[in-house]
Amino acid sequence: MKKKFVTTTLSVVIGFSALGVSPTVIHPIEASAAAVNSQHNQQAVEAKANQLIQTAKSLIGKATYSNTVYKDTYPYKFSCASFLMYIFEKNGVDLGTYNEDYMMKQGTAVSRTQLQKGDLLFFDSRGGKVPNHVAMYIGNNKVIHMADPKQNIVISDLNSKPYYKDNYITARRVLPTLLPANPATKGDNIVAKTISLKSKVKMGNVNNAAALRFTATGFVDYVYKANGVKLGTTNMKELMKKGTTVSRSNLKKGDLIFFNSTKGSKTPTMVAIYAGDHRIIIPNSKGVITRVLFVDYYNQHYITAKRVL
Repeated sequence: MKKKFVTTTLSVVIGFSALGVSPTVIHPIEASAAAVNSQHNQQAVEAKANQLIQTAKSLIGKATYSNTVYKDTYPYKFSCASFLMYIFEKNGVDLGTYNEDYMMKQGTAVSRTQLQKGDLLFFDSRGGKVPNHVAMYIGNNKVIHMADPKQNIVISDLNSKPYYKDNYITARRVLPTLLPANPATKGDNIVAKTISLKSKVKMGNVNNAAALRFTATGFVDYVYKANGVKLGTTNMKELMKKGTTVSRSNLKKGDLIFFNSTKGSKTPTMVAIYAGDHRIIIPNSKGVITRVLFVDYYNQHYITAKRVL
């Protein structure tokens, strides 16, 4: 369901995503998604889906519904979307958003007759095409979801109520595109390294690798150097001169994206690592955070992207 989170915890987790009230139309990067899908081992996808399902089921009876409070530790409080965001992130697959609209633009569309475990199903009880509910398919025509304040997390058969047929919009397969390629690319390794450090690094005004304390650009330099890529600078302007310019429609994992703080300016004030499927990883004063490029803020402040691998 739609939600307006107000807790301090969520402001750290969500950040700029809350700025995007109306989703911006961005055409999916179909070629990139197809290239990643073809490299994946179906066994790995199924294993990850089973992990997601196990985590989701473990929260039945422990988590309660809330569209105003998000709490990812006991006593857990989730909306339908933040529930899925949580279980994916706990299993190393970062959706980068709590917003159903943005989730529905990730991955690839899949027919309702071809559903697999881990697919996301979207519904709109208002009879339109803008989702206000999301669930995860767990096999045997069933989904698990944070249903409402009375039911909380439940497993539902898709034939059990007219709701699931009458309000269905689409399904998206996100696991292949959000998992590393097989074999993993250098971009995959950089993204994995970055995600692994999210809760460990301290962001500030100095760079001290031994203490895992970094500036934003110092953190980028550290992660790339750990994967054999020497950027040679921690200066934002100089960093933006590195590599080759790539279009937004041709982004690949490991590309660097630069944003300004003043619309129209060519002076970068923020750098992000592209994590695939419209997701970005941003080191800033709040820490290392993940977002999606669909948010209006990133459209308005986007400068350029550079391929340094």
